Amino acid sequence: MRSQMTPVARRGVGLTRVLEDLGTTVLELVRPPADPDDRISGLVIHDPGGDELVPERAIVLGVGVYGTEATTALLELAGASGALAVVVRTPVDLQGKALAAAVRTGVAVVSLARGAAWTQLAALLRAVLADGDIGGGSGDDTIGGIPSGDLFALAHAVSALIDAPVTIEDRSSRVLAFSGRQDEGDEGRVETVLGRQVPQAYRTVLEEIGLFQELSRSTGPVFIDQRRLDHPKVQISRTAVAVRAGDEILGSMWAVTRTRLSPERQQAFTDSARLVALHLLRQRAGADVGRRLRADLLATVLRGDTGAVDAADRLGLARGFSVVMAVVPAGESEFGPTVDLEAVRDRLADAFAVHLSAIHARAATALVGGIAYGVLPLDGPSDRREETAVRIAREFVERTQHRLPAIVGVGRVTAGISQLSLSRVDADRAVRVLRSQRAEAGVATIADAHIDALMLDLADHAAAHGYEQFGALNSLQEYDRLHAADLARTVQVWLDTFGDTSEAAGRLAVHPNTLRYRLRRAAEVSGIDLGDPRDRFALMIQLRLTPPT
Repeated sequence: MRSQMTPVARRGVGLTRVLEDLGTTVLELVRPPADPDDRISGLVIHDPGGDELVPERAIVLGVGVYGTEATTALLELAGASGALAVVVRTPVDLQGKALAAAVRTGVAVVSLARGAAWTQLAALLRAVLADGDIGGGSGDDTIGGIPSGDLFALAHAVSALIDAPVTIEDRSSRVLAFSGRQDEGDEGRVETVLGRQVPQAYRTVLEEIGLFQELSRSTGPVFIDQRRLDHPKVQISRTAVAVRAGDEILGSMWAVTRTRLSPERQQAFTDSARLVALHLLRQRAGADVGRRLRADLLATVLRGDTGAVDAADRLGLARGFSVVMAVVPAGESEFGPTVDLEAVRDRLADAFAVHLSAIHARAATALVGGIAYGVLPLDGPSDRREETAVRIAREFVERTQHRLPAIVGVGRVTAGISQLSLSRVDADRAVRVLRSQRAEAGVATIADAHIDALMLDLADHAAAHGYEQFGALNSLQEYDRLHAADLARTVQVWLDTFGDTSEAAGRLAVHPNTLRYRLRRAAEVSGIDLGDPRDRFALMIQLRLTPPT
């Protein structure tokens, strides 16, 4: 079992609290722990091929664990390490040996609901285990009697006030927190909670009926009749209220309500939205400070500056073999004016951080200069490390390609913090190649992109010194412009076909004699000898740098 621990910043978070926050929509307690008051120390992804023990009091996600034998083996391993709980997929076969192991070890057994992905659960658990007081204040730092930034506790409190399951969402309809009792909602609500995002089809309906505009104009709750939504997965009406800070809309709060709230509960919902705004502002302020600190520290590491080792220690980076990955949105140069590119980069960086942290607890990620960088420690055989890094990068691209298409550059595998700057340069060069090729989504290593990267460097050098104005290709392109000819393209196709006149003529849809005439004319215009290997190579380089249009 490989230890991939997420440190828990909020002290005093127990399994009971986690189950209350996530509710039976996601998790259900099958077997309680020996000590229900014990505090969680971290989150571990079960790796059947690993041999490291998990930290004491950790929650272990039993991905791929099915049946009595596998469940028993996981409980024995978790119990030997002092883990607090294991999570396995429903239905849980807790009988015979498995039940005896649970009783003997005192490890709690929790089931993950059908339809909930392990990646979703990992993200949800990290949200619950995250530091509620991001500002780093004392435990007495509260807003409205609730620990500052603790949105899950706030959602529970609002749910109790209005007697309905509640979600708190940001401006992009991403679920920031939710209360218990979500199983009382309909299929649309359950999908929203499990995916931590309002499904796009449902969001489209809300946009078409002008609900978001109505929320932004209203100072109180808005009741949305299910018939108005006309969506097959929405069988229960909703009540929503905007969360504001002055003139700025920070997000919204939604409740599943079969009928309109009473005037008293409407007022409570409105007042709660103001409290949510204060928590969101505090959370955002703390998150901004944390982001800037991580970005500064990681930038120091990636530049190889003085203090890089100290910065790596503060980030918790593992020593040993590591690789740098660079991630940017695919096709960002084509984004229209209505797309908030900065927000897209933030979302991609957050998704990448979750992806890497689920693989290795001592990975580090940050958004630096518009690029999401990740430093991933690599274990295992030396001849498989690069392959492992590429696989991890491809898995990320595959998981995000529908909502956040990304391109990833993978640098060289390095030994030690001092060499990470070299891996970062490699990753940047690979990303630049993918961008130049207008890749929709994909992964490239520096080995894959090395020659293309050299060509881009050569193009930069030529442009900086004005060399593109000289040479045979420039003469051919100038002749083509003046005479509406096609000499440059003819030479390029002929070179691409290794001098095969018939093949080149076929690609250009001209007679072979026409092709021969063009080649002779090209030699006369440019002064190049197409029979000379050095001249051909020089022309091929020029064509690669500035291909004919």
